[in-house]
Amino acid sequence: MNGPLVDATSVPGWLRPLVEVSHELDASTFTRFSPPRNGSTRAASVLILFGEGHRGPDVLLLRRADTLGSHAGQVAFPGGGAEDHDEDPVATALREAEEETGVDPVGVRPVAVLPELFVPVSGFSVTPVIAHWVNPSPVHAVDPAETAAVARIAIADLADPANRFLVRRAGANWKGPAFSVDGLFIWGFTAGLLSVLLSVAGWEREWDTGDVRDLAGWENR
Repeated sequence: MNGPLVDATSVPGWLRPLVEVSHELDASTFTRFSPPRNGSTRAASVLILFGEGHRGPDVLLLRRADTLGSHAGQVAFPGGGAEDHDEDPVATALREAEEETGVDPVGVRPVAVLPELFVPVSGFSVTPVIAHWVNPSPVHAVDPAETAAVARIAIADLADPANRFLVRRAGANWKGPAFSVDGLFIWGFTAGLLSVLLSVAGWEREWDTGDVRDLAGWENR
């Protein structure tokens, strides 16, 4: 069940709209894909960790190692598959974030849970967990074999129209949002989530949705 985990008035004003709207969102807000009827999916969570840096609100992202067998080199939220000892999706998100980025979960306050989203390419049903980084801790790529880099990206840069465009895959009837910020190319599931969150939180600035670029040209950079 998605929705707030805390009283919306207890979070910073810039984050409050996301907490308040979280119960109104459903999977169709983010994706057109539905899980298979036989329920053959694997549970996973991602942590969407918002903090406040020297340039205002930001979000924690990582770039996956280029040597991984799936999603190599892609930018993502910290997260991964649920394990039997995880109490709930929030526990999965916090555990995975600590394992991948070294973030201290003691300083992280989960504030809302978004609807479960099916990702066809991996077969995961992913629960995004929104959190406030109350007491930021140092972060780094804990295991270079899995994570190439960790970064805090300013919301202002994600919302900057100069950093936003759409990408399409040649020969496929697909296009989706993308960002190019601080040397990171963000697309796919992560960019789709960020794009919706910018909109529903009121952070979005008008950008050129007619700017559609070939995905291959960006993947190979």
